[in-house]
Amino acid sequence: MDYLIILNDTPYGTERSYNGLRLANSLAKDPETRVSVFLMGDAASCAVAGQTTPNGYYNIERMLKIVSSKGGRIGVCGSCMDARGVRADALVQGAQRSSMADLTSWTKEADKVVVF
Repeated sequence: MDYLIILNDTPYGTERSYNGLRLANSLAKDPETRVSVFLMGDAASCAVAGQTTPNGYYNIERMLKIVSSKGGRIGVCGSCMDARGVRADALVQGAQRSSMADLTSWTKEADKVVVF
């Protein structure tokens, strides 16, 4: 089963991206499940490497690395990156600059699409 999870919210301040990544990581535990995460809008900043959070607080960068380590794809909207000054070389390992064409393709491939 292929899942596409689309995140639209900031990494911190609300828990929407956090909850979306919780679902992504839970789904990715099944070796027969493929998970793709697409970050757009303010969620583009979720993929910035070097996040430091207090002990005991969730860390979006680490959560994205888990998705990637389980074979998940992470796409970041290029237009959204540009609007927020996020450079491709600043992205967390496993994330890639993507486009609306990529999102369209991933949506067509997915059995289920979940939007946060």
